Amino acid sequence: MAFDFKKAYKALYMPQNVPELITVPPANYIAVRGHGDPNEEGGAYKQAIEILYSVAYTLKMSYKTEHQIEGFFEYVVPPLEGFWWQEGINGMDYEQKEKLAFISCLRVPDYVTPAVFDWAVKEATAKKELDFSRVNLQVLTEGKCVQVLHRGPFDDEPATVSKLQQFIEQNNLQLDYSDQRHHHEIYLSDPRRTKVENLKTVIRLPVS
Repeated sequence: MAFDFKKAYKALYMPQNVPELITVPPANYIAVRGHGDPNEEGGAYKQAIEILYSVAYTLKMSYKTEHQIEGFFEYVVPPLEGFWWQEGINGMDYEQKEKLAFISCLRVPDYVTPAVFDWAVKEATAKKELDFSRVNLQVLTEGKCVQVLHRGPFDDEPATVSKLQQFIEQNNLQLDYSDQRHHHEIYLSDPRRTKVENLKTVIRLPVS
């Protein structure tokens, strides 16, 4: 049976409907940075997602090629994740999506080393007419955060973020945004196949 990150790390991918404090360990990701409104058709965010999944599925299906990866095991591609921020804004202004900066990413197994990643990018480049120069392999470290499960449209997130902020105040914590720590979302639902009212998104904020 293929390894499933969501089931193996339920605390990270399946939080409750009420805010909670969590310490997130370092993890291995393929990632693309960009700017712009995520809803823009053909925009930087949509391009980033296409690039990420191309590399992710090249890695996932590598066992069907002649290239044998040391330590390989079959796995389910984890949910898409995104770190979001806006220059000069402490937090998120949902009315100014055009000013958003992001790191869009997918978790990958630890056996994906720089050499393995380079092979996957080369393979993906040979199969698709896309620019893979923006994708990179990196370890992301979040540390102490608060998180909660948001249900419904993305535009309704401010109410859920407000619940997290109240939890932070009640527990004598502080938001801890920086160049390395951002508003984090994990998309448990595919918006192309899920009614907007049924969307599930993990919202995670850095704290100290």
